[in-house]
Amino acid sequence: MREKKACLIINSRGGQNIAKLPDITTVLAAAGWDTDIAIKEYGGHTMELANEAAEKNYELVIGFGGDGTLSQIVNGVMNAGGQHSTVGLIPGGTANVWASEIGLPTDPIKAVLALVNSEPRKVDIGHVEVESLTFPETRQNGQGQPGGNKSQKKKAKSNSKAKHHFLLMAGLGLDAAVMGHVSKPLKYRIGPLAVGLSAAKELPTQHQFPLEIHIANGSRKGEALWKGEALQVVVGNTRRYADIVEMTPNAHIDDGVLDVCVITAGDPLTTLQQVASLLLRRKPDNLTSEYFHGAHLTITVPATIDLQLDGSAVKLNDYLSKSDRKALEQVENKEQVMVNYRFDAQPSALRVAIPYTYDDALFEDSAGKKQEQHDPAQEERRQSAENTSRDKDQQDQPGVGERQESQQSSEHLDALLQNGRKVVVAGVTRVPDKKLRYIVAGSTTKRSTGEAKPVALRIDDNTTIVRRTGETAPLAVIQKLPEGGEVFVEGKLNKRGVIRAKHIVF
Repeated sequence: MREKKACLIINSRGGQNIAKLPDITTVLAAAGWDTDIAIKEYGGHTMELANEAAEKNYELVIGFGGDGTLSQIVNGVMNAGGQHSTVGLIPGGTANVWASEIGLPTDPIKAVLALVNSEPRKVDIGHVEVESLTFPETRQNGQGQPGGNKSQKKKAKSNSKAKHHFLLMAGLGLDAAVMGHVSKPLKYRIGPLAVGLSAAKELPTQHQFPLEIHIANGSRKGEALWKGEALQVVVGNTRRYADIVEMTPNAHIDDGVLDVCVITAGDPLTTLQQVASLLLRRKPDNLTSEYFHGAHLTITVPATIDLQLDGSAVKLNDYLSKSDRKALEQVENKEQVMVNYRFDAQPSALRVAIPYTYDDALFEDSAGKKQEQHDPAQEERRQSAENTSRDKDQQDQPGVGERQESQQSSEHLDALLQNGRKVVVAGVTRVPDKKLRYIVAGSTTKRSTGEAKPVALRIDDNTTIVRRTGETAPLAVIQKLPEGGEVFVEGKLNKRGVIRAKHIVF
């Protein structure tokens, strides 16, 4: 992407991500991005920061964290209208499902290089709200004894402070119960194992629950799609689930519909088959799974069933007004209260940063979406031809001049190898919209202290690339620099760690 005014919002994860910040900001500076930094300080703060950044018309709002951080940023940007800011991600969480979906490296340095070499794409966003609550009502007969039951439906009032949007998927049932009981400090220390410990604790307490799915018709329920007992419901806008299975394998992020997978209740044998299918085939077993899709859906479950959005548990009370919460608290058996959730697909509601290298698997219609990229191999051939022509011209010069030029090149090469700044390569990217321009991320050692410092090289048509044999090389060979390789650079280093490279020896 071209130069941007960006806001980088960081989930520090106990300081783990803060340590990687200098490497990230150096690359963003090399790309010419004007980046402001904000750090999450408390629960819900990320959504507030993203909302503020979007309202200030930052062109790019970047999250440095996991899918939970991304979810907060998506909601913050959507609450501001979602039309002015592009959402980007540098993975720094536990599962990093969105990063896996779009082929974004999980290494922060490689991820920020991929972010620089990305384009904004419009995607659908899922939206959820509590449409109504259905309460049981006990009538008393003349003797003061229960005389029968009937239900009372109460329209819920939306809470604007709650998370209503999801980029990946929503879940009702076991997954939400598990995620709601994961210890964050433990997750920061041991990663996915913390989720496994929560699952081991919650599994014995979970049971099947009544479920109804209808096509939403305005403010009323429409055609019934399914009714029965279920263990889990997944409403997918994308495909990957917990980064290990595809619960909604046919989902596209630009088709204007949501895909639903219902894991139905069964006996111990079918449950075992389902678990085996998820572990071995990476998708649900069809014998105990039902699939549906629609742009507008109503899903009805008991009030005791938990909800998660993009891997983060949300509380039912967050969607209710004060009077609704009070009414719910007065019910002794909350399993008898039915919650009518409304799920809607919001087509092309948000722009997200997608790497140019992504294969477009999530996009149903990718024609004309991706901007044309330069072909590095073709460019290398062109420059090689130019170098060959230049070499031929040099061969036509007098022998003495040729020897003098060769001697000067040799002296310059020796000076670069002795006095040039040695940089250890961490990664390379090509910058779109800039002809033959690359960024090399790496580190150099301060001569005075021996301390390693992150740097980023800006390479353009004015940069001369020289092999250690003294031969010049086309710019395109920069993309082939190996991770951990060393280059020697001549150029000015600024305070932000960016070197405008004049000469590079590799």
